[in-house]
Amino acid sequence: MEELAYPFDSKQILKKKKAIKRQLLADESGRIKKRIAILGGSTTAEIKNILEIFLLNYGIDPCFYECEYGQYWQEVMFGSELYEFSPDICFVHTTSRNISTWPSLSNSKDQIDAMVESQFSHFMPMWEKITRELKCPIIQNNFERPLFRLLGNKDISDYHGRTNYIFRLNQKLYEYAQNNDGFFINDIDYLSAFYGLGKWSDPFYWHMYKYALAMPAIPDFAFNVANIIKAIYGKNKKALAIDLDNTLWGGVVGDDGVCGISVGQETSVGQAYSEFQSYLKELKQLGIILNIISKNEYENAISGLNHPDGLLTPDDFVAIKANWEPKSGNLYTIANELALLPESFVFLDDNPAEQEIIRQQIPGVSVPKMKQVEYYITEVDRAGYFEATVISEDDTKRAEMYKENAQRAQTQATFVNYHDYLLSLEMKAIIEKFEPLYMARIAQLTNKSNQFNLTTKRYTQEEIESCAADENTITLYGKLSDKFGDNGVVSVVIGHIDNESLHIDLWIMSCRVLKRDMEFAMMDKLVKMCKRHGIKTIIGYYYPTTKNRMVKEFYAGQGFTKLSENEFGNAVWYFEISEDYKNKQDVINVN
Repeated sequence: MEELAYPFDSKQILKKKKAIKRQLLADESGRIKKRIAILGGSTTAEIKNILEIFLLNYGIDPCFYECEYGQYWQEVMFGSELYEFSPDICFVHTTSRNISTWPSLSNSKDQIDAMVESQFSHFMPMWEKITRELKCPIIQNNFERPLFRLLGNKDISDYHGRTNYIFRLNQKLYEYAQNNDGFFINDIDYLSAFYGLGKWSDPFYWHMYKYALAMPAIPDFAFNVANIIKAIYGKNKKALAIDLDNTLWGGVVGDDGVCGISVGQETSVGQAYSEFQSYLKELKQLGIILNIISKNEYENAISGLNHPDGLLTPDDFVAIKANWEPKSGNLYTIANELALLPESFVFLDDNPAEQEIIRQQIPGVSVPKMKQVEYYITEVDRAGYFEATVISEDDTKRAEMYKENAQRAQTQATFVNYHDYLLSLEMKAIIEKFEPLYMARIAQLTNKSNQFNLTTKRYTQEEIESCAADENTITLYGKLSDKFGDNGVVSVVIGHIDNESLHIDLWIMSCRVLKRDMEFAMMDKLVKMCKRHGIKTIIGYYYPTTKNRMVKEFYAGQGFTKLSENEFGNAVWYFEISEDYKNKQDVINVN
């Protein structure tokens, strides 16, 4: 929804929140349902209301639990309705208003050190109990800076200063986050600084309503929390489709020539474009797939990308569409080539007309308003398209993986027989039970795979680890590599044992390896695992969504028989394991 896209009008969101919610709910596109507990150290009612509409906009239908005012610690530590609610996420909304002990000039350094440890020790048992008993991710605010500095500028460096004290507390939180998967920081220290600390911490709202932040700042705050939640559940964007002229550089390369475009350190405008290119290059390192869509002659586009002062070169992009076709058509083409949904893209173009065409013709593609090059980075970065919760090795290699897929497609075109093409790839797979090394990637894959997700279920890393430890659960992950490169972990199966049957709770696969027979390799290994456990039948389930129709007949292709299908398309499939089961694939070497 355009009203919720960054930069948004906070006043209008607060004013029209009910109307916005009604409009969002009128869109009956499938949303995942999640239970979210808000454990507040201050008033949270309006935070919940605004968080809800941002989550609905991200395709998440939240059900909330709010603790009593200021009872965040007691509700976790002493048992409450929170445990009956069984949240999927716990959001702990504490701020500097919840710091119980502050240093004074009469305290020694040792005393203040003990205060820091004591304050941190107030929170840590709560987090550990949530992790142990509720087994869900935790989002925890860090602490914003104090509104006043008793020691002036020395407040940051002297151990008696409140600013110094908060910095030390925050560092303890960061170290805990680094050592505990499923623990995420909502960085209100940054948010309040960006918003303006004086406006953010306006004491009127605390003394009047017990809100720890000003009412007008709530949309910015809720938007940031929503970005973390949507990232946890795989709702991030994956790719950029980027214009060239006046977007990656100043000027029009076809008119001005390579020497006439602005990029580099010679002018202030050139410096701004260089800084933006540097930012995009860092996004690529994070695993974001860069692509070009430009109304240009291809040769002109390539010459511009090879500008000696440019930081991005043709090799940084997976697809380059420089032609005179409509940009909407080019975006669809790139999405098909990469086996991505169009909604996985962010479209960057300085032209308002092109922006509006994409918004109208390809709903779901994010289109920031790129107005002035000096603010391009802020407009993209603050929108939270690529919020990082887990950074896996596969993420950092993603662009290279998609480039390798393009090479595979080129190789396929030289073969008449598809089986011979698959053999030519020299594919190798590792298919094993879940291992600690890959838990984060497995959890990430369960939340990112939409097109090839038969049951639409999502798992947190804690739930993945629980499945791996359960003797009545069979788990498999699959890694696939070939002569062009390593695709990483691309498939996951989870099933629970009931007598002599295995019920498949989750079967997913990355779209980038579809039609490579990896699904058959997984089936072969699954049957072998079932035989070891004395399992005679496998029961598979398919729950349709608008995105996974391509795998509606997946089980039929594996030799299953359909047992039932209801009016909504939910189907149950049955496979009887025979003693003479023969492997379904012969093109992948499985270790």
